[in-house]
Amino acid sequence: MSTDAAPETGAGRAGPAPAPSERWRIGGELVAEFVGTMVLLLFGTGVVAQVVAGKLGDHDSIAWAWGLGVTFGVYIAARTSGAHLNPAVTVALAAFRGFPWHKVAPYALAQTAGAFVAALLVRWNYTEILAQADPGHTIKTQVVFSTLPGNGTFPVSEWGALRDQIIGTAILLLVIMALTDVLNTAPKANLGALLTGLLVVAIGMAFGADAGYAINPARDFGPRLASFLTGYHGAWRDQYGNLYFWVPIVGPLIGGVIGAALYRWLIAPFLPTSEQPAGRVLEAD
Repeated sequence: MSTDAAPETGAGRAGPAPAPSERWRIGGELVAEFVGTMVLLLFGTGVVAQVVAGKLGDHDSIAWAWGLGVTFGVYIAARTSGAHLNPAVTVALAAFRGFPWHKVAPYALAQTAGAFVAALLVRWNYTEILAQADPGHTIKTQVVFSTLPGNGTFPVSEWGALRDQIIGTAILLLVIMALTDVLNTAPKANLGALLTGLLVVAIGMAFGADAGYAINPARDFGPRLASFLTGYHGAWRDQYGNLYFWVPIVGPLIGGVIGAALYRWLIAPFLPTSEQPAGRVLEAD
């Protein structure tokens, strides 16, 4: 997925540049996934820190910043790696779009590492504000970094949150599959990144109460680990004391496959080929 730049010519260099080796190319893809996910989480965890600890903004600003973070992360990584930025997306594309299975684990690790580093940066940058808002680094500000059932306040169990994560990620992948299908009404040029970001905004506004719409294992586990290592010793549990970290991992992985399968089995078989007219066709009298 490298760029199609024209080869340079001139003194000391003539003809096309040699193609990068497979190892070098995969390394570039992993770096793109790392940086793209890091940018996504810088905006995402940063806005939650500002709202929860700094009391600036509200749920709408959180939803918009997460969505814009997705947009910017996709613009960074799309040409190099496809900009999955989410293990649930990577697994779904491997299952239904031919993405190589041997790249799934490396992509997931790169995405999680990017989320981890971003969370460390936000934790460091908001040190003073977090300390003032929550000196004990408790569950009160744990939501800056990772999700909780009912956002730590509503009476939602881990099983209710699991249901929510399955549904939310299924919606995410169902729409992503449509946005990236050239036989469907895929967006023109490079608008796909913007529409993917708007999709995340919409999910946050419609499905944010039950479990904080992680819809991304890397987005939750990387920052959860970062917060645990920097003083949030209850990071692995929810407000009821139950181990919760597995919910935003398992739920999105299941939901992503379901959403991609729905598109593959209910929409894709009925799309017209490039030679066939699409949509409603009016016949002349």
